[in-house]
Amino acid sequence: MLMTAHDSALLVVDVQERLLPHIHDWQRVLEHVQWLVKVAQKLDVPVMATEQYPKGIGKTHVDVAALLPAGAVGEKMHFSCVAGRCLTSLPGHERRQMVVCGTESHVCVLQTVLDLRRNGKEVYVVEEAVGSRRPSDKALALERMRGAGAVIVSREMVAFEWLHEAGTPRFKEVSQQFLK
Repeated sequence: MLMTAHDSALLVVDVQERLLPHIHDWQRVLEHVQWLVKVAQKLDVPVMATEQYPKGIGKTHVDVAALLPAGAVGEKMHFSCVAGRCLTSLPGHERRQMVVCGTESHVCVLQTVLDLRRNGKEVYVVEEAVGSRRPSDKALALERMRGAGAVIVSREMVAFEWLHEAGTPRFKEVSQQFLK
């Protein structure tokens, strides 16, 4: 199963102001999430984001929020974005492939991925763009998601599969800006 730009949506789970500083290596997670959002937008892949209880945990981190179009963020109280029913009003929810990044790997990301798989979606979790407070929780979550049929990928795997081929103007533009 290859990811395609036409069939994919990027789902940014709970990259929020008050939670992010508690995530192990959070600056790198944030950097990789921003990179994925920018690549998705260059390739016309819809981007959606969620916020878990924003009154308590804060809004989407300002650096990510600045990249998102209006109407791309859904609020939720359930840990799972699917159970929280916040995806159905967001751009790209109908796509069959979900590329997932965000926090926390072992809570909201995990529960969302398991629900997406149960609903028949192809799910790709970007390893360097998910995080938890403890690395051991992230490792366990990735193992469990893989066991449930999610594919664990790198951000470059996502970009190259979305691009599909070299030698195009899009490939040249994306490779110059993002694949250094």
